[in-house]
Amino acid sequence: MEKQKSFSVKPIKFLVSSFTITFSIIFVVFCFTWVFTSPASIHLGAQNLGVESSEGFGNTSSDKINSISLDENYVGGGNSSSSHAAAAADVAAGSQGSLLTANSSSTPFGNSNNILFVDGVNVSESTKPTVEAVNVDGKVEELSGVVEVDEREDSSNSSSVPFGNNSNLFVDGVNASDSTKPTVEVVNVDENVEELSGVVVEGVSSERGDSSIRSSVGDGKSKVGCDVTRGHWVYDESYPLYTNATCPYIDEGFGCESNGRLDKGFMKWRWQPHDCDIPRFNASNMLELIRGKRLVFAGDSLNRNQWESMLCLLMGGVRDPKKVYEARGRKITKERGNYRFKFEDYKCTVEFYVSHYLVHESKARLGKKKGQTLRIDTMDKGSSRWRGADILVFNTAHWWNHQKTKAGINYYQEGNQVYPRLDVTTAFRRALLTWASWADKNINPQKTRTFFRSSAPAHFSGGQWDTGGHCGEAFRPLNETFTSVYPEKNLIMEEVLRKMKTPVTFLNITRLSDYRPDAHPSIYGRKTINRGAQDCSHWCLPGVPDIWNELLYYHLQSQGKAIL
Repeated sequence: MEKQKSFSVKPIKFLVSSFTITFSIIFVVFCFTWVFTSPASIHLGAQNLGVESSEGFGNTSSDKINSISLDENYVGGGNSSSSHAAAAADVAAGSQGSLLTANSSSTPFGNSNNILFVDGVNVSESTKPTVEAVNVDGKVEELSGVVEVDEREDSSNSSSVPFGNNSNLFVDGVNASDSTKPTVEVVNVDENVEELSGVVVEGVSSERGDSSIRSSVGDGKSKVGCDVTRGHWVYDESYPLYTNATCPYIDEGFGCESNGRLDKGFMKWRWQPHDCDIPRFNASNMLELIRGKRLVFAGDSLNRNQWESMLCLLMGGVRDPKKVYEARGRKITKERGNYRFKFEDYKCTVEFYVSHYLVHESKARLGKKKGQTLRIDTMDKGSSRWRGADILVFNTAHWWNHQKTKAGINYYQEGNQVYPRLDVTTAFRRALLTWASWADKNINPQKTRTFFRSSAPAHFSGGQWDTGGHCGEAFRPLNETFTSVYPEKNLIMEEVLRKMKTPVTFLNITRLSDYRPDAHPSIYGRKTINRGAQDCSHWCLPGVPDIWNELLYYHLQSQGKAIL
């Protein structure tokens, strides 16, 4: 019996040992197979987000992003690769950025099911969404899935210009990089607005999918849309919006058609920005915008050019022309400088006050004689009439090109001192600072919307206005390949506006007007044609100033709700 029992135990032990060894071999083989064939992401587990500079999102169905691409070829200002790496490290650490996920049901700025458009692109449906992040100093970085916020120091002394390559962000000609309180608007399709600090990203959806970059200048209330200064002229048979026959307020100097100009093509061009549409001027809507208010133009004869254009445009929305009249019964001529037109049905006024320099034209004793001077430290005596207006449109530049102002000899005055010689650029800056100081003291930004229009180009060839200059040979706009030097006076305007407490919109019409040598009165600036004297600085009406007013209308529509 003992032999039989011990004999039966051995086979059982052998079977158990064999099974254990076999199972162990299978397990080891399985583990090795799993280790060598499984994806790398499984081993990384819940590690921190990695940043790679050479790969984009790729094709992924994960709700998490494993890599963020920094496109080194699209960084404004020529940032080095080391700066890219630093930016990537900051994003990875989560110290500066906000993360946009490629396949997530929530938007990057709070939980929402709304679609976000960035530069006209539906980011929520893109497999490789990109966002342009405009830093405070205007540098643009394109990040795949990342909005990087970067606050930098003020660069208000920059000499860069808005045309060509530069490192500053210009908003309608204003360098918004120098704003002391930069803000961000992220506008979703349902027009909900969220604000961040230091960068501007805006997405606005429309039928065309247009979008724009917005920034704030001054106190953050004066916001502007897309860069309407960059575009081209489009021939449009539906223009002009009025004629010399339908508008009785065009004075002789601007009434080219009435003065015998036969070609009508110059009236049929409209301005088309590259990145968006501006609304066609709607007289009825504009009259409602200014109902019960004062719209005031103050400046030189080019501002009168724009003011007359505004009167003519508004007449298109008036039912009874007899209820529009000048308050003192004055007829518009270039000899008289102050006008106040009432629109009785709308209880509003559209006014013009001449002020060539915005500062005081005076006289001072120079030796034994008195001579004309320009008090660059004192406001124009008529400035009291501008107070209390609801919309103010200023300009000055044209008269600063005259011989006396350019020479600056015994002409510029501060206090009792008449400078024997003063550079016109210095004098222009000081005059604008005088105006800016007045504006900061006398304009209530809660009531008044303020604009400053840029310089309008002249197109004299073969001389100047008083030396036989001409422009009558131009019949079409110049194409987009045309380039010119951006006026130094505009740069000074921008510099001064940036330092003001009062928010002022810089209405930059220089570039778009520079394409239009065909639109000046030329020899048709008077009923008796004098071919020896041509006007190549003012503008025919209808014509280019109508577009200046369309831009004004665009800004008032876009931003007027907070003030008007």
